[in-house]
Amino acid sequence: MSVDDDPTARGAAMAREKLAQAKADAAKRGQLPRREPRRKAAGPRRDTGDPQLFGRAISELLAARGWERSAAVGAVFGRWIDIVGPDLAAHTKPESFEDGEVLVVADSTAWATQVRLLARTLVRRLNEELGDNTVTKVKVRGPQNAPRPAGGLRVTGSRGPGDTYG
Repeated sequence: MSVDDDPTARGAAMAREKLAQAKADAAKRGQLPRREPRRKAAGPRRDTGDPQLFGRAISELLAARGWERSAAVGAVFGRWIDIVGPDLAAHTKPESFEDGEVLVVADSTAWATQVRLLARTLVRRLNEELGDNTVTKVKVRGPQNAPRPAGGLRVTGSRGPGDTYG
């Protein structure tokens, strides 16, 4: 089957010939085809499909969704050891942030007391990281004592104050 017998092949060959002739005519006039798409006169505008820097894309997403404060609080919780220091971070962890109040959980009553004494300093330090008046109060919760299992070596009766000595 030759090009003359097939109408589709004949049409494609004719289109290629006309395109080559149009390009040759444009080159004679000094008008070469553009390699880049035309931009509007209004200035550079980012198309949603264009690549962009990852940090900028994340910032735009957080702003569009209203997640900026939640992301900042999450970053502070993730950097807890850098903010409060290794000693305090080894015995405490931030648990939640709601309405300007940070809930900090301590692993013993002694560390819970220490965090209560440092609450003002902690509020100031957290506001340095998050912005003024983001944190208004630090609430501290000590260890949650679960009932101890009964056994042959256990004394029945009251256990005392239930502190975490040791």
